[in-house]
Amino acid sequence: MHTVWKGTISFGLVNIPVKLHSATEDRDIKLRQLHKKCNNPIKYKKTCSHCNEEVKQEDIIMAYEYAPDKFIALDKDDLDKIKNEQEEKAVDIINFVKLEEIDPIYFDKSYYLSPGDGGSKAYALLRRSLSDSGKIGLAKIMIRSKEKLAVIRPYNNTLIMESIHYPDEVRSIGAVPNVPESVELSKKELDTATLLIDQLTEAFEPEKYTDDYRTALMELIQEKMAKEEGIEKKNQPDNVVDLMKALEESIKKTKPKKTTSPRKTPERKKA
Repeated sequence: MHTVWKGTISFGLVNIPVKLHSATEDRDIKLRQLHKKCNNPIKYKKTCSHCNEEVKQEDIIMAYEYAPDKFIALDKDDLDKIKNEQEEKAVDIINFVKLEEIDPIYFDKSYYLSPGDGGSKAYALLRRSLSDSGKIGLAKIMIRSKEKLAVIRPYNNTLIMESIHYPDEVRSIGAVPNVPESVELSKKELDTATLLIDQLTEAFEPEKYTDDYRTALMELIQEKMAKEEGIEKKNQPDNVVDLMKALEESIKKTKPKKTTSPRKTPERKKA
């Protein structure tokens, strides 16, 4: 399993060397965009909105737009310094909370934690302590140049870390349009809805649920492959012939013309 981060988790005087691994993966079927004319993949170029020129990576600078069309340029060295200062810190567990106190809207991405060299005993200690107390650790970590708030909790026989959003990253519910504040509901309506919920209630078994759209899409792709309906890209664009013709015409036009010296009229002999 690929390691995305190495560091140390600390709580009190206990330091645990750990490795971070992505606990989830994107299983979406990736579709490519092709040029209908020649079946070649579409490329995307970075261009300047003012000059309309293609921009190379070395000609790009980072900046913050503090007002419309007004920017503060940020030097790469300054950004790297801040990044390095944060990455050098260990993951400090700030405090411990109950899992049910955190609403699911805050959760972002899950990672498995494995012990680093010499950290097995301390890892087991934290795992057992969290499990016995029914608490989870609240910590901060720097991942891919972004500081994240995270929770650390036991999951089966391992520790899992879940990055969570900061409060200012969660949009206000006041901005949600057309939400009814209070609506009168009859007892019969409530009883019927509650009965329906009870009838559809069962233990959560994640393996029962599948991505029906992804399955149907893959079946369609495999069906087309079986019928040999594949298409191949053309090795040469259709305009190659026209390009060669244009080059040949250009050569003809630029070819130096032969200069002919004017004919001399013979001189008449004097009588």
